[in-house]
Amino acid sequence: MNSEINPKFNLAKFDYHLPEELIAQAPLAERTASRMLHFRANAKTFDDLQFTDVLQLLQPEDLIVLNNTKVIPARMFGKKASGGKVEFLLERIVDAHTVLAQLKASKSPKTGTEIIFAENVKAVVQGRQEDFFILAFGESTDVANLLEDHGRMPLPPYIQRAPDKNDSERYQTVFAKHKGAVAAPTAGLHFDNNILAALQVKGIEFATITLHVGAGTFQPVREDNIEAHKIHAEKVIVPKKVCDQIVACKKRGGRVVAVGTTVARALESAAQNGNLEPCEMDTNLFIYPGFKFNVIDALVTNFHLPKSTLLMLVSAFAGYETVMSAYQHAVTAKYRFYSYGDAMFIENGKQN
Repeated sequence: MNSEINPKFNLAKFDYHLPEELIAQAPLAERTASRMLHFRANAKTFDDLQFTDVLQLLQPEDLIVLNNTKVIPARMFGKKASGGKVEFLLERIVDAHTVLAQLKASKSPKTGTEIIFAENVKAVVQGRQEDFFILAFGESTDVANLLEDHGRMPLPPYIQRAPDKNDSERYQTVFAKHKGAVAAPTAGLHFDNNILAALQVKGIEFATITLHVGAGTFQPVREDNIEAHKIHAEKVIVPKKVCDQIVACKKRGGRVVAVGTTVARALESAAQNGNLEPCEMDTNLFIYPGFKFNVIDALVTNFHLPKSTLLMLVSAFAGYETVMSAYQHAVTAKYRFYSYGDAMFIENGKQN
C-alpha cells in the first residue's frame, strides 16, 4: 500500500468477498419479487424486507425520480480481415457512421484495422480515446440500424450466459423510452406497471430524467488512490419540469427519492454549482465519500461490484462503515447481487 494515500480513499477499502453463487444470473419470474434491504444513512441496523414494501416506505409528499433511458442491442461480433474474432460493445454513437466502443480480440486492433460485422458492413479503427476505440463505418451504414439488425442485448460480464428473448424485456425498465444506454439502470428493473400504479394511487409523484448508461460503468478503478481515478462521461438530460418538481417537493417537506445511482448522478450533476438547474450535457461527476449531496434524500439501488465507482457513490450517501456492514449483512442473508439481483432502500437519516 502506498503510504501517501489517505486510507479513506484507498481502493482496497471498497473490496468485499462475494460468493459466486450470490451473483444473480437471471431475473426472478416477477419484477417485484425481489428482496429489499432497508436502512438509514449511518445506521447500525438493517431491515430485511420485500421490494413491495416500498409502498409503505414512500409517502404522498415524496417525489420518485426515474431514469427513462432505453438499452439498445449494443453488443456485436465481427472478425478481422485475418479471420481473428472481435467482440464489439458500443460506448456511444458519435454520429450516424462513427462510434466509440470497447473491442475484445486476441490481439488489440491497431489503427487502420478493418473489422467485418456483416455482409458488406465494415468498420475501420481510427484510433483510441482513453479505453475506447474510435470506429468509422461506411457512408452506407447507419449504426443505429446495424445494431437493431445484428446487435445483442449487452448483458453485464458477470452474467455467464448468452442473452435470450426474456432478456430483451427484463433487462429493460417498463418506463424505458429514449434509446441510448448500453447497460440498464438496474434499480428500475424492480418496478412493474402494477406497483407504479399503486404508488400513484397513494398520491406519490413521479419525475423522469435521462442518463444514457455507458459501457464505462463496468470499467474497473485501477488507481489505488480513488481520487486519482478518471470516471467515464455519460450523457444526461435533466428537464426544467423535473427541477420544478424537486423544488416543490422540498417545499412541501417531501423526499426526493432517486431510483438508481444513475438518477443520483444526474441530479447531483445538475446541482454542481450549488443550485439545481436544467441541463443537457456529458457528466463525469465522480461521487465518493466526502461528497456533499444537494438534491437526493433517499436512494433505491442494487448491490454493486467490489471496488466499483457505484459502490463508492452509495458509500458517499449512506456512510462507508454502514454500507460495508450492509453488504456483509446481505452476503450473510444470501441476498441476490448485481443487475438481476435484490434492492436496497436507503434513507438519508433525517427523520421526516
